[in-house]
Amino acid sequence: MRFVSRAFLSVLLSLILLTLPGGAFARKKGKISKKARAAAEQADPTASAPDKVLFERAEKAAKKGRHEMARLTLQTLINTYPDSEYLAKAKLAIADSFFKEGGSANLTQAASGYKDFIVFFPFLQEASYAQLQVAMVHYKQLDKPDRDRTHAKAAEAELQEFLQKYPDDPLSAQAEQRLREVQEVLAEGDYRIGYFYYVKGKFAYRAAAARLLALTNRYPLYSHSDHALWMLGTIFEQGERKDLAGTFYAKIVRNYPLSPMTAEARKKLTALRVPIPQPDPVALARMQQDQAIERKKPGLFHKSTGLFRSGPDVQMAARVGKPNLEPESVSPGTDILTPGGTKSVGGPGGAGNAVVATVTPGASTTTKSADDNSGASTQPPPASTTEPPANKPETAPPAAVTPPAVETPSTAPAEPSAETSPTPAPAESTAAPAQQSAAAPGQAKPEEKKKQKESSSKKKKGLRKIIPF
Repeated sequence: MRFVSRAFLSVLLSLILLTLPGGAFARKKGKISKKARAAAEQADPTASAPDKVLFERAEKAAKKGRHEMARLTLQTLINTYPDSEYLAKAKLAIADSFFKEGGSANLTQAASGYKDFIVFFPFLQEASYAQLQVAMVHYKQLDKPDRDRTHAKAAEAELQEFLQKYPDDPLSAQAEQRLREVQEVLAEGDYRIGYFYYVKGKFAYRAAAARLLALTNRYPLYSHSDHALWMLGTIFEQGERKDLAGTFYAKIVRNYPLSPMTAEARKKLTALRVPIPQPDPVALARMQQDQAIERKKPGLFHKSTGLFRSGPDVQMAARVGKPNLEPESVSPGTDILTPGGTKSVGGPGGAGNAVVATVTPGASTTTKSADDNSGASTQPPPASTTEPPANKPETAPPAAVTPPAVETPSTAPAEPSAETSPTPAPAESTAAPAQQSAAAPGQAKPEEKKKQKESSSKKKKGLRKIIPF
């Protein structure tokens, strides 16, 4: 009995000791967490901020792929704490969540979120990242060169805007490479169309020249720009415009000195008796650096699965060189008839800035506008001793207003009357005001009617003055 009583007392004593404030059973989890929390708050006052807790919880959910839960948590943070310091980060994180989840609808939401971030927080460092991500939304949806070009055009515009707004940003190198790849896709699409018309023969040369001229002027870094220039030289050479053909062959020698077409271009220049230019040192250095970069050669599996891939192949895109940063609407040489307000082939830097002109035998050369169907000449009017028509009253005689069916392709669009000057040029200059005053109030002007009836097929007629077939 003594032994049992002593054992019972020892057990009872040990239980009493363990239940004391300093015992093992007294060290509950709540008391330890309170001490740890107090120490953490003393080290970092914002450790227990509820907005920070919500943001960290959303980050963990996004890392685990639970994007919808992450967006709900971030939206709760935005609605509950509108003045939180994590507001901008939460908005950007929502857009990133849509971008990482992927899909057409989610990418559209991501682009909208990035643009909203740029609007509300334009001076933050993350604004440049948001601008690049808007471009990457369209870059991820690029189609092949012979497919829809909507996303390619949008990606080009967004990347150009990024490089113009943030030229010194650390992400500018990545944006330049993406822009070179996008422009490679756009140029490849134009090249395929131009080549399609080129192989059809001389009756389709005008359509081929229209595409190839815009291509070589806008995308000089395109991998097949030398081939496009060679085709242009062939087109104009067969069109008996050897002067223009020589400019395209010379451009190959000057701007693409390491191209396999350079030797043949030199032979063409020698046969045409055109001086052979020296290679551009900047272009030579660029091509040397680009060729020194190792590229992954497409294997048999890559080629065989090309038909099943929706995205384009950008392995041939340039790695060195400044891409074109001008929008297509203002780039010279995009419209081969009216680049920069001048009637020239290719605009500045094009095929020698050859003016589209019509030459009349036995008369002086007069430049004719491609949009003018009246045959009016831009030659300055001869001197006249009679009173100019500008000093006459506003009311013009009825003979000055003639219907369009009676007009003849002469130097003046209207038949001069007895009161007008005998010189045709002044009568031409005052024919338009007279017609405007005689026209009915609700009737459109003849010049406006002509502009409304213009079409793309009419613009191609300008090439007939250069290529006679």
